[in-house]
Amino acid sequence: MDLFPIFLKIAARPCIVIGAGNLAESKIESLQAAHARVTVIAPEARPRIADLAAAGEIEWLQREYAEGDLTGHFLVVAATNNSAVNRAVYREATEKNVLCNAVDDPPFCDFYFPSVVRRGDLQIAISTAGASPALAQRLRKEINAQLPLDAGDWLTDLGNLRREVTQMEPLNEERKWLLHQLAQREVCGYEGCPSRLLARKHALTNPLPEKKS
Repeated sequence: MDLFPIFLKIAARPCIVIGAGNLAESKIESLQAAHARVTVIAPEARPRIADLAAAGEIEWLQREYAEGDLTGHFLVVAATNNSAVNRAVYREATEKNVLCNAVDDPPFCDFYFPSVVRRGDLQIAISTAGASPALAQRLRKEINAQLPLDAGDWLTDLGNLRREVTQMEPLNEERKWLLHQLAQREVCGYEGCPSRLLARKHALTNPLPEKKS
C-alpha cells in the first residue's frame, strides 16, 4: 500500500488516546509536542500520564472505552493491550471518519507514527508502513548521528534569509536558483553573513519592477 507522506498541523485539535500504559505514553507525548488537545481514556495510567493529567496538560477520563467516545475528535490512538478493544475503536473511527492508529496493529491504522529526527523546525520522518519499526528506529539513529547538532539553528537563519529574498526578488527562475544556492551555502544570522551579502548583491542587479500606479 502506498502511503501519502504528510506533516499535519494538529495544534488545538481534539485528539483522543484509548489506553494509558507503556504503548500510549510516547504517543501522548508526540501529540503534546504538536500542541494537540489530548484526552486519554483508561481505568489506570502510568505515573507520567497521571502527572500530566494532574497538571492539567491533558484530560484523563478514568474509565473503560465506550462506543461514542470518539465523537468530535480529529484523530484517535488505540493503545490498549486488548486487541479487541483496539479494533472496536478502529471500527468506530472508520464510521465517524476519525483518523485512527491502532498501536502495533498495522491493518487497523489509517496512519503510522514515524521515527523522527529533530533539529528545531527540521524534522526527518522515517516510515516502514508498519513493516519494521525496528528498522525505522535504526535508520533514525544513523541519521541522528550524522546530522549536525546546529542544523536547527542553521534552518532558522536560512528561513529568515529566504523571507528577505522573497521580499527583494521578483518571482522568477532566478529567484528559485538563488534560493537553491543559499540552501547549499553556510548561512548565519549576522548582517555580514556571506550568503546574506550574496542575496543582496543579487537583488541590486535584479531589482523588483516598479509598481504601476
